[in-house]
Amino acid sequence: MSQRLDYFKSSPEAARNYLEFSNLLHKKPFLAEVGHLVTLRASQMNGCAFCVDMHVKEAKIHGERELRLHHVLVWRESTLFTARERAVLEWTEALTHLAPHGVPDDVFQRVRGQLSEEELAYLSFLVIAINGWNRLGVAFQAVPGSADKLYGLDQSGLI
Repeated sequence: MSQRLDYFKSSPEAARNYLEFSNLLHKKPFLAEVGHLVTLRASQMNGCAFCVDMHVKEAKIHGERELRLHHVLVWRESTLFTARERAVLEWTEALTHLAPHGVPDDVFQRVRGQLSEEELAYLSFLVIAINGWNRLGVAFQAVPGSADKLYGLDQSGLI
């Protein structure tokens, strides 16, 4: 399989600015803690093989336990996530797959009970960012592992 189009080459300014936006979010301490869970779960939901591959490797490099990575898909049934992480994953799912009438009040209230307004706002921007990357990856069939050396993902021990 080969990539349909290299969007970084076709629209370098937009790609660079979008990457800068994403990188800015990951610098926030709260998102540095939970960002890998967010990007992995949204990528799973969106069926973006490139991003699932990338975010598993990034998480491993940043010290995430392998079993937790396997459990992201079944986080509701898993005992490996804190209440805060569960709130983050619930919000990620709610924004990634919007219900016909938006995010239900009960979901908002549960998440708001675990996160500050600032954390929730930044988390929402991260979910928006990863959903955009997922759509690019799926639309242009980005090849999993094709950017490992460029992003330093060859250091994950998973290749």
